[in-house]
Amino acid sequence: MIIDGFLLAKLLSAWLFGYTALISIINPFGGALVFHGMTQWLTARERSRLACTIARNSFVVLVVALFLGSRVLGFFGVSLEALRIAGGLAVAVSGWRMLSEDPATSQKDGAPPAALDTAPVERMAFFPLTLPLTTGPGSIAASIALGAERRATGLSDVLVGGIAAVLIAASVAASIWIAYAYAASLVRRLGPQGTLVATKLAAFLLLCIGAQIMLTGATDALRLVVAPAG
Repeated sequence: MIIDGFLLAKLLSAWLFGYTALISIINPFGGALVFHGMTQWLTARERSRLACTIARNSFVVLVVALFLGSRVLGFFGVSLEALRIAGGLAVAVSGWRMLSEDPATSQKDGAPPAALDTAPVERMAFFPLTLPLTTGPGSIAASIALGAERRATGLSDVLVGGIAAVLIAASVAASIWIAYAYAASLVRRLGPQGTLVATKLAAFLLLCIGAQIMLTGATDALRLVVAPAG
């Protein structure tokens, strides 16, 4: 029982750390506002089905990044530091575009962008709604970092790490589904002005997160350069 309790505590700790790290980067409630703006021309049923598909896609992306991300990076010779800097830059640019976008010109009379008028819902589900809107470079980089930091010293560690990774991806995907499925209700409660304020705050947080990811990658890269000299 002592061993089982210890493993359960490790599993809970790993899940809590990974979930909070990814959910703060993905920010599904902030993404839900953008999701609603991009899909407001859909019916409530179509939007709910699309939210479920995005959640499933996000689960697959996160699981692949958690289990195989570091190996893929190693195969292409890309360091984790470089991924963090590039991913952080992409996230920061996305946040800046959202922050500087003029709502009056981006959604005239509530009409959807012309590119989405003829796009099938299934085609939108993965790009751009899953990648890069939901699970973008920042969350993928964070998932790869979480997977790379797992230390397996025995069978129990392998099992705990694997189960924790699946639970992290599943709980994040569930949060995405809930936030996106009820995006219309969230927008109605906030109202037009509240939605605009919340969207701009989410964009600013996205910009800060991207800057933090780049800063972490640059700091780690400098530490690797300075360490041999020391």
